[in-house]
Amino acid sequence: MSKRLQVILKDPEYREIQRAARSRHMSIAQWVRQALDFARQGEPTGNMAKKIEAVRRGARCEYPSGDIDRMLAEIEAGYGTGLRP
Repeated sequence: MSKRLQVILKDPEYREIQRAARSRHMSIAQWVRQALDFARQGEPTGNMAKKIEAVRRGARCEYPSGDIDRMLAEIEAGYGTGLRP
């Protein structure tokens, strides 16, 4: 089912959107839908409190790790091999 959305814009804003749509050979409606899709993709999904708690739990743990200088040297050495993981 489709829904209609009405947005009131000032003339300069409307003309700017109109120019942007024309430059992409799109209707204003197509341009707005695309802009809304793009904006929606940038929105976080899920429960932020759960995500933050998961990060905090992970930060409390101690994981095995090598010496940072040795790890960086191994990474740099790997760049020249041409091998991919």
